[in-house]
Amino acid sequence: MSLLAIVECTEEDLDLLAALNKQLIEDERHDNPMNVQELKERMRLFLRTEYKAYLFKDRKGVRGYALVNHKRNPLYLRHFFICRDSRRQGLGTAAFRLLLEHLGTGTIDVEVMFANKPGYAFWKSLGFEERSVYLRRNG
Repeated sequence: MSLLAIVECTEEDLDLLAALNKQLIEDERHDNPMNVQELKERMRLFLRTEYKAYLFKDRKGVRGYALVNHKRNPLYLRHFFICRDSRRQGLGTAAFRLLLEHLGTGTIDVEVMFANKPGYAFWKSLGFEERSVYLRRNG
């Protein structure tokens, strides 16, 4: 496995972040209907508030990203994504540990979509425990 670096994003990274966010939405089977341009504008708003985005990179390029709300206590990990061609190589675990080290914390909250079984298993493997069940009634 190659060595990962973490890089704080700026608005220059919005196109990349929006494209990665679209893949995250697809992979976690979220019902968010936004297109890439809409996601770019939403990401711009995030970066102008209490959120910071981080890219995970190595010598091969971008391997994923994270979006963290820095105002919440504990910190809230809103997005965590490892590129599809970079999975099953230990990069998710390495990126998450690098993120915690960068943030200077061992405590962080994350939500997982109910249908995202691989995501749920990933977070459980990192020691996360259930704190609530969020339900929605559509009708």
